[in-house]
Amino acid sequence: MLSDPLAATFARFIGAIEAEMRAVVNATAQPARFNTMLNYHLGFADEQGQPTHAPAGKRIRPVLTLLCCEACGGDWRVALPAAAAIELLHNFSLIHDDIEDRDEMRRGRPTVWKLWGEAQAINAGDAMFALAHLALLRCAEAGAASAQVVRMFHVFDETCLQLTVGQHLDLSFESRSDVSADEYLAMIGGKTAALIAAACRIGALCANAAEAHAEALETFGRGLGLAFQLQDDILGIWGDPASTGKHSSDLAHRKKTLPVLFAAERDPAVRDRYFGDPRPLTAEEIELLRTRIEHAGGRSHAEKMAEQAYAQAISALHALPPSNARESLAQLARELLNRSA
Repeated sequence: MLSDPLAATFARFIGAIEAEMRAVVNATAQPARFNTMLNYHLGFADEQGQPTHAPAGKRIRPVLTLLCCEACGGDWRVALPAAAAIELLHNFSLIHDDIEDRDEMRRGRPTVWKLWGEAQAINAGDAMFALAHLALLRCAEAGAASAQVVRMFHVFDETCLQLTVGQHLDLSFESRSDVSADEYLAMIGGKTAALIAAACRIGALCANAAEAHAEALETFGRGLGLAFQLQDDILGIWGDPASTGKHSSDLAHRKKTLPVLFAAERDPAVRDRYFGDPRPLTAEEIELLRTRIEHAGGRSHAEKMAEQAYAQAISALHALPPSNARESLAQLARELLNRSA
């Protein structure tokens, strides 16, 4: 749960972000079921296409875009199409990830592929990818200079490639028993941190910021993304299910996260049972593994790496002049690192 000041910041932006997303998604004539799939995944409709407001994520990435624009002295309204583009791109990746990972539920509802089949879900994801680009084009209409829009697209498409490389690595890890902790950090750098870094840099570009400020915010976003994912890794093993909403530990699914990989490099018993024995893990074995991973330093190492990434993010913010937006960025980073869900 966000603190009151941050909750107020999110409340200031969320309505405008979602209105912009709806405008992009519904701008063209579409077959009813096709349109339903898109709006369903975004939380704007139920599976019959009736308007609703289902849980659809915290919208952290687009809020970062708007805050970074403000932190560079810009008008957040100019960055609104870019914020929508970032969130649509994120959701493109989620639709495809759900298919590739065989996840049947997302945010408490069946995934798009589970309701409408893999082929239709792939197509819906492709549409979301195209819509993300169309959203970014709207920055010119909102007042961004053409040269800045071109720079945004360069960042945006490089990030698309990093996302797919990160997903490639993640998928390749599933069939490997020799994944190293360093390889894992490289993977989350592409799959998680790259888009958050892009959200921040593009926000700066919307404000026509100096390159030093744009680079600082990109560094902030990358550190924040790494810290965010590493905290997820910790919560996936040691978090309270009542808070995280996860009914089973990441260990039950044999997820290769940093605490596990670090411990497996140091404790043969963890490595052999987790990677070398295909039998399902019992509840007792999961508890034993959780203890052994912690004793081998997996938890403390992940916490240390998350804190280092957070410190790098906060240090980068010091390149910007003091402002309410800069303070909101720092506060959001603190709360994401210390969250329990």
